Amino acid sequence: MGHRVVVTGMGPITSIGIGTEPLWRNLLAGVSGVKGVSFPDVDMDQYRTQVAASVDDFDPSRYIDLGKERKYLGRSSLFAVVATKLALEDAGFTLTHGKRQITIDGIDPSKIGVILGAAGGNLELLEDAFRLFIEDNGPKRGSPHTLPYYPLSAVSATVAIRFNCQGINYVIPTACSSASQAIGNSLRHLRNGWEDIIITGGADAAITPVTFGGFSVMRAMSTRNDQPERASRPFDRERDGFVMGEGAGILILEKLDHALKRNASIYAEVIGFGMTDDAYHITVPEPQGRAFVKAIDMALHEAGIKPEDIDYINAHGTSTRLNDPIETQAIKAALGKRAYEIPVNSTKSMIGHLLGAAGGVETIATIMSIREGLIHPTINYEFPDPECDLDYVPNTMRETPVTTAMSTSLGFGGFNSVLILRKYEG
Repeated sequence: MGHRVVVTGMGPITSIGIGTEPLWRNLLAGVSGVKGVSFPDVDMDQYRTQVAASVDDFDPSRYIDLGKERKYLGRSSLFAVVATKLALEDAGFTLTHGKRQITIDGIDPSKIGVILGAAGGNLELLEDAFRLFIEDNGPKRGSPHTLPYYPLSAVSATVAIRFNCQGINYVIPTACSSASQAIGNSLRHLRNGWEDIIITGGADAAITPVTFGGFSVMRAMSTRNDQPERASRPFDRERDGFVMGEGAGILILEKLDHALKRNASIYAEVIGFGMTDDAYHITVPEPQGRAFVKAIDMALHEAGIKPEDIDYINAHGTSTRLNDPIETQAIKAALGKRAYEIPVNSTKSMIGHLLGAAGGVETIATIMSIREGLIHPTINYEFPDPECDLDYVPNTMRETPVTTAMSTSLGFGGFNSVLILRKYEG
């Protein structure tokens, strides 16, 4: 079985809160972070969708001094670095700020890894560079910093360099399941004992003219432009597409013995992970959800528990016509009659879909439910859908004990990720 793995720190950045307590307070209150969106020098009439859950007034300098590098970093990397600092501080580490790096005091750098999820990387850097290339018919106005700073790998590399993490380091780009798979891979890696600590979760900032436009022409996003706060409505009969969000959800995972040695406060234990692929279609989930059911079975098996042990599910819940009924069907197929007794909610109803970062923030919300015995609502649930017939905690938070919980993430390409977390008991 290897080492037990626990969560000791969390750092979310979302449209309704930066930091765990502000985010959690607004989730419980059912606050929507969805609003109108526009891009400089772009005719928004070309976009069917004109709403998103953007993180407004985000100023990294309030949280960290990035020096000259600040002007080269893309938004996804900035989210990741700031959220990592919040998570490390939340985990109780003492940080020493140097000129180029922040040192995590008392920890061997070779024992700290970084495994992050990101679906797009620093897309705005690439889009800006390509615009200049087209305008000038060549690269003469381009920046030499674009190439090293825009790729997916730059997101985790920037975190590792800034915090002197010399252990394993990579990015997982499995679309909307990226952060969940990053957490699952971190669980497996720590169980083997190669590192003591892994910085994991995800960061994504895809609200850019080209990327947002791509989802818009796919007709994947809601067009409830006149009512932004009501646009994301998972499992509701009147849902008409997802709402794009942005931000980060970073968690500090540690081997239990390492966390106990430093007297760390423990949020929860990560006990199971399952991942499969539909192998069906690049954007459409397999109608029966069979591979997703298998991922749930795998996670339950690794956790050593049965369906009746699950107290709560934080669902992928995208507010799309296809995802919500298929996810509902798969949960019922995997958990049987128990599925009808389990509260199921969708964090995306308030913060939108953070793509590669979604699983990170949703795992944080799941952990807070375990810690507080409170389940945040799925807002905008007004019209029941016969195909979505589970308990979705509609519109009002609920107080209920949660010992063991599941968080699910599904992504384009047929990726299915399932995490199981449990209240820590020594």
